Amino acid sequence: MTKSNDSARSKTKPMSQPDKPTPPAQHVWLAGLGAMAKAQEQGSKAIEALVNDGLAFQRKSQAEAQQRLHEATERLSHMATGFGEQASGRVDKLEHLFEDRVAKALHRLGMPSLLDIQMLTDRVAQLEAKLEARPKATPVKPATSARAKPKAPVASKTATPQTPAARPAKPRPKTA
Repeated sequence: MTKSNDSARSKTKPMSQPDKPTPPAQHVWLAGLGAMAKAQEQGSKAIEALVNDGLAFQRKSQAEAQQRLHEATERLSHMATGFGEQASGRVDKLEHLFEDRVAKALHRLGMPSLLDIQMLTDRVAQLEAKLEARPKATPVKPATSARAKPKAPVASKTATPQTPAARPAKPRPKTA
């Protein structure tokens, strides 16, 4: 029945009828053609709008990435500072421990400490100051009696003259 009705309608009405239902595939096709026509009309404007939207999105993404990178850098810097302080504290403790042990070992060996040397240096400086402050006395002359006697030369032990009796006898030549 529908065929006879369709054929009857097609005979009485022209081919493009507005009240004729179109299948969904044809709707999609027509929508694509409409989009293409609009794109041709507004092609450059649409592309520019999309490029501008893309640039804005890229800038926003880069700004967000920069912000996160800055935050991460600050956190790592703070952690590195804390680590450096801890390491420095441990090195200082180790250094003091080493110095104490070396000082104890030197003390056991009888070596004076830096404080001992400084005290001796101060004491020597005080004594030098006292000596310089003393009035200079006239030199004492030696007694004349001790000067009058000349001392006899001291004979060395290796070069002592031998007496004739102590000398070994020389062999005498034989007379015939």
